[in-house]
This record gives sequence, C-alpha cells and structure tokens, in this order.
Amino acid sequence: MKPDASDDPRVRYAIERTLLAWVRTGLALMGFGFVVARFGLFLHEIEAVHQNAMPKASTGLSLWIGTELILLGVLVNLLVSAEHLRLMRQIQSVPPFYSQWMGCRLPVEGCCIPRSGMYNCNFSRRMTR
Repeated sequence: MKPDASDDPRVRYAIERTLLAWVRTGLALMGFGFVVARFGLFLHEIEAVHQNAMPKASTGLSLWIGTELILLGVLVNLLVSAEHLRLMRQIQSVPPFYSQWMGCRLPVEGCCIPRSGMYNCNFSRRMTR
C-alpha cells in the first residue's frame, strides 16, 4: 500500500521552506522600502549642502513609494502566514507540540519590527527641523 503524503515529513518541511522564502521576500521588500524612503531625504540634504540653503520640506515621491513597499512587505508576510496555516491544517500532520500559531509568529514579528523603525525615522526627521 502506498503511504499517505500527509504522513511524509518532507511535505511539512517543504511547507516550512516555502514559508521562510516568502518571509524573506516580505522582509526584503520592507527593507528596500526603507532605503527608497530615506533616499529622497538624502538627495534633499545633498542639494542643500551644494546650494547652501535650507532643504525643501517636500521629500518627493520616494517617501510614498517607500511606504508602499513597506506596506506591500507587511501584506506579503500576513498573507503567507495565513496560507501556511491553511496548508498545515490541510495536511493534518501537525505534531502535538506544534501550535497552529507557531508558523505565524515569524511573519507577525517581522511586520512589527519595521513598523517601529518607521516611527523612529519620522521622529528623527521631526527633531532635525
């Protein structure tokens, strides 16, 4: 008799690898969003140094594009954690010590850490004015 695919631990490991790959992608999107958002501020500071004047208050589109990339990364992490839970329930090979929310912990924490950094960036920008 052919063994059931849900009893094979390789299936669960493949689901975990997929989760980690998508979490890495979401975190990369968030990191790139911070780089884009701060790059506009950097360009304004360079312009102010060359012109010996105060920089303009506008940061251009870089702040909005960076914020969108950060939000896209958060969305990717939340969607992949929901998909991970769905797949783990579907194969029903969850060991007794495995909490159903254990797979969501990493994406949720990944969403909270950049959010606190975003607040720090805005706070430091207000302090320099």
